[in-house]
Amino acid sequence: MRSNGEMTTIVDILSSHRTRRPIVMGVLNVTPDSFSDGGAFLPPAAARARAEQMLADGADVIDVGAESTRPGSRRVPAEEQISRLEEILPAVCAAARQRGALVSIDTTRAAVARFALQAGASILNDVSAGRDDPDLLPLAAERKIPVVLMHMFGEPATMQTNPQYTDVVADVKAFLAGRIAAAVATGLPREYCIVDPGIGFGKRLEHNLALLGGVGELCTLGVPVLLGASRKRFIGELTGASDPADRLGGTIGACLLGYAAGASVFRVHDVAPVKQALNIATAVNTR
Repeated sequence: MRSNGEMTTIVDILSSHRTRRPIVMGVLNVTPDSFSDGGAFLPPAAARARAEQMLADGADVIDVGAESTRPGSRRVPAEEQISRLEEILPAVCAAARQRGALVSIDTTRAAVARFALQAGASILNDVSAGRDDPDLLPLAAERKIPVVLMHMFGEPATMQTNPQYTDVVADVKAFLAGRIAAAVATGLPREYCIVDPGIGFGKRLEHNLALLGGVGELCTLGVPVLLGASRKRFIGELTGASDPADRLGGTIGACLLGYAAGASVFRVHDVAPVKQALNIATAVNTR
């Protein structure tokens, strides 16, 4: 149990767009090549310590991923992802349960998702929105597990190679509506879908800014909107902060803008300061 006695449930997350309770999702990259932490949490002891710290800082969800999706990254086979997770994920899930928090698995592969669910994860976070592996959405439907459906232009290796949109907000909204329909077609209830516009995933600066400004339009899909702007390159482009670790102010700004427009789930690296900022926004919003 966290120090404030607060627990987070699946219902809390799936209703967050109506209750306006912000859900803070802490990032745990069990990879050697992630853009922000560069393999710092690949060793099991470091990963467990990082998860414990984020839980102590108030994370509602720990999002664990064993495949980097930074621009230019290589794909990681399911077997290798599972190998990276098998010593870490059960411990993270146990720690989250003790703190009244949840664990999501950041993967596009059904085999990895099955392993993670067995280890105790309860949310699937798929940057391909069910396109990479045709078995992933049916798995979510079978287990009745919430799934995050994210928009990405192309693939991680090529997504930043001249991305083009007619109207980025309209295009992303239409894509996400289509992926919700695809998930529902497998038998997953619509209310178990969460959408993510994919900030930085095949978007130039102007696209990212348009999407931040268009969060309200994405909220009309009627499901929770997840915002993953933490430490992203666009913040550095606007501020000159070349080191991702120096982009906290921009991250908080993006989260507060998103919350004001209706986003309710925030995937971040710096849990404590973002949680504090969102607590203030929530207090003002509900006074």
